[in-house]
Amino acid sequence: MQFGIFSVSDITRDPVSGHTPSEAERIDAIARIAQRADEVGLDVFAIGEHHNPPFFSSSPTTLLGHIAALTQRIVLSTSVTLITTNDPVKIAEDYAMLQHLAKGRVDLMLGRGNTVPVYPWFGQDINKGLPLALEHYNLLHRLWREDVVNWDGSFRTPLQGFTSVPRPLDDVPPFVWHGAIRTPEIAEQAAYYGNGYFANNILAPNLHFRPLVELYRRRFAHHGHGTPEQAIVGLGGHAFIARRSQDAVGAFRPYFEGFPIYGTSYELEDFMNATPLSVGSPQEVIEKTLSFREGFGDYQRQLWNIDAMGLPLEMALEQVELLGTEVVPVLRREMEARRMPGVAEAPTHGTLVRAKYGDAEPRRPRPNPNRGDNLTGASPYQDSDRAPVPSAGEGRA
Repeated sequence: MQFGIFSVSDITRDPVSGHTPSEAERIDAIARIAQRADEVGLDVFAIGEHHNPPFFSSSPTTLLGHIAALTQRIVLSTSVTLITTNDPVKIAEDYAMLQHLAKGRVDLMLGRGNTVPVYPWFGQDINKGLPLALEHYNLLHRLWREDVVNWDGSFRTPLQGFTSVPRPLDDVPPFVWHGAIRTPEIAEQAAYYGNGYFANNILAPNLHFRPLVELYRRRFAHHGHGTPEQAIVGLGGHAFIARRSQDAVGAFRPYFEGFPIYGTSYELEDFMNATPLSVGSPQEVIEKTLSFREGFGDYQRQLWNIDAMGLPLEMALEQVELLGTEVVPVLRREMEARRMPGVAEAPTHGTLVRAKYGDAEPRRPRPNPNRGDNLTGASPYQDSDRAPVPSAGEGRA
């Protein structure tokens, strides 16, 4: 099972000090948080995508490419990649490039996005968000698996003889998670392709997403990808940890109550009881996380948001440290001891390569110098470093 952290990249005033960090401060801080997560042995770091204030992460691949150079082993992901307002061609190219730079330590979570003004900024209509998500992912799925794509749809210009470059590392696309957005169509989409389904229940009551997770599991099996228990499920949440429970509640209260989304409407203790928000000692966070398994069944990825609500960098780094040294090691043992037989492990680039090739060498596409375009529909690549002999009537490039 994978454990890690995610950020939505918000820039929020610290209600204790009164300081609002600059964009530069927050960008530097998030890179340091990701580095620390790698150092303490967390498995995943994920960043959101936003194109409006008060957020900074408008280009996740640029940020994650920088973090890839600073880290050694942690998987780099997104807590949302907007499949609706981004061109799937650009997603295919950008994340394949990131996958190469990070030596395979990349996956991504697709989502529709719910910020109304963003859609027209990128030439789309939020009222068509669902068909956009379905059509765009169908194209992205093909772009990563077919060397040459001919395609015609409703939301972008057609493609004829198009090759997305670079090809995915080892000809194995990054693993895709579909973010839960309260619609069964997205659960069905994830199940149809055999992808992962991520229930980011940070903003919802306890077990709010269980019906959709159960639907996804049933449909995953229906489409022939395995048993319902083998479906790939991820859960999100928010954590704040201190050595003692009362210290955690006391330290976190001003950040929760000073945050406009939560603090003006909820008491901290009520929110802790009613939602997956985990505030307390390491043991209390462990116990609450184990309760997620009781509600959703065995799952493959658990991510926590630990840097929102204006929390200063030093406190965020302390949260990473406590997760990595006191919470996650215990959860690894407990989750493994309780895991039912036959449950799938979280996919990684290594497991996907082995599933595709076994002991054989992976494909490493090289441009074919005998082909100047893709109009014939043939692959523009060769699979060795020796140029093939041209066939009759085929000139050299």
